[in-house]
Amino acid sequence: MGKTVRDESTASAYWAAVNTFCSLRDVHVVADAPVGCYNLVGVAVMDYTDAIPYLENFTPTSLTEKEISSSGSAETVRDTLEKLSRIDKQLILVSSAESEMIGSDHESMLEMRFPGVSFFPSDSLGQNEWLGRDRALKWLFERFDDGRPAEIEKGTVSIIGPTYGCFNSPSDLAEIKRIITGCGAHIRHVYPFESDLGDISRLKNSEIIVVLYREFGSALASALNRPLLYAPFGLEETRKFIMDIGELIGNTQKATRFLQEEKAGTLKPVWDLWRGPQAEWFPTVSFGVAAGKSYVHGIEKFLAEEMGMQCLFSHETAITDNTLLRNEIQEKQPQFLFGRMTDKIYLAELDAKTRFIPAGFPGPVVRRALGTPFMGHSGAVYLLQEIVNALYDMLFNFLPIQKRNLTEDKPHARMAWSQEAEALLNEMVQKAPFISQISYGRELKKRAETLARNAGQETVTPQLLRNMS
Repeated sequence: MGKTVRDESTASAYWAAVNTFCSLRDVHVVADAPVGCYNLVGVAVMDYTDAIPYLENFTPTSLTEKEISSSGSAETVRDTLEKLSRIDKQLILVSSAESEMIGSDHESMLEMRFPGVSFFPSDSLGQNEWLGRDRALKWLFERFDDGRPAEIEKGTVSIIGPTYGCFNSPSDLAEIKRIITGCGAHIRHVYPFESDLGDISRLKNSEIIVVLYREFGSALASALNRPLLYAPFGLEETRKFIMDIGELIGNTQKATRFLQEEKAGTLKPVWDLWRGPQAEWFPTVSFGVAAGKSYVHGIEKFLAEEMGMQCLFSHETAITDNTLLRNEIQEKQPQFLFGRMTDKIYLAELDAKTRFIPAGFPGPVVRRALGTPFMGHSGAVYLLQEIVNALYDMLFNFLPIQKRNLTEDKPHARMAWSQEAEALLNEMVQKAPFISQISYGRELKKRAETLARNAGQETVTPQLLRNMS
């Protein structure tokens, strides 16, 4: 019997192809896929990730049981392409898991009947979305590059990576653009999200290539044979990124000046928080990360290595075992968890006190505003701000507030505790955020004694505490 996979972390390479190709303004994607694939990829998935309208440049062939079980999809594909023949866009036919299972291969038919249409076998059953995006981007270059030698434009930078379905892409992209232009460079292309298909040939003319995500984009960047930088997180990575840009474009003075302005302006909240009383909490803050490769690397590096917080675990969700992750969340229960909707469900199962911060898809969360970056200097400020605000919120939740009741609570006689119950109580309190452990312990003790009285017990027992938790 095969291994059961709990809560699949990533979509397939079919979704990756659709999200990549549909990002280009002059492309129309034809998916050799069943009817439901339009609702999934074209409508529902987008609404729950980038929160955008349905994809207007996407058409499924609407395979039925008949095509899948007997006749094959060639006829349906031909009919669909005939209907779209007047569209003034490059048509790209993409295979789905269903069409791949019945062995659909349309290369010969396209060469004979529709020579202008390109076919991309998505390998939906073999690759996840990050491998799929990486291969789709490189395939675009191999298929549509004009073959001319590069003509380098001094001081130019092109960014590779932003596609549909990438968490927080608008904010992170805006921050990287701000840093690049601040260094004195000119942004030539953002590929594919702000580009046409024709821009694929012009990417090689940029002096520098910046890859936004470590998950995908490096295959295309390597094929372009230009100096390559990855989008930075935190303080040191961003400092080095700025100076590298300045050196590569031959303008280190501008980059150095911009870095000084960043320290005095953008990063001032970080220094203020570091010098303030809340900095005493940083070594006591524990967190976990379950996200894409870029966010796992960036969040852990900034919060743990630079801010001195405790990283209890970090998981790259494309390759992690979700069952082991779920168990680790239960065992360690960090103060903060950066993750996906999947991980929020794990916390709800445990009734954990962990503060959840969205850091990846899937999840019904809107990330279209430009003020929520995780990358760069602005990302460092945003992350630290969110954590400090959450710490203040935790303090408020544990204030000894006298609740106003219609009836006065009568004082109760002192309740006895067994030694085992007291030891278990201390163990439970240790799992709470450090700054609220006293208040949390008081609340637990009150609840336990109330339960004991209601059950007619004279002593609080370990079993009662276990039942309560």
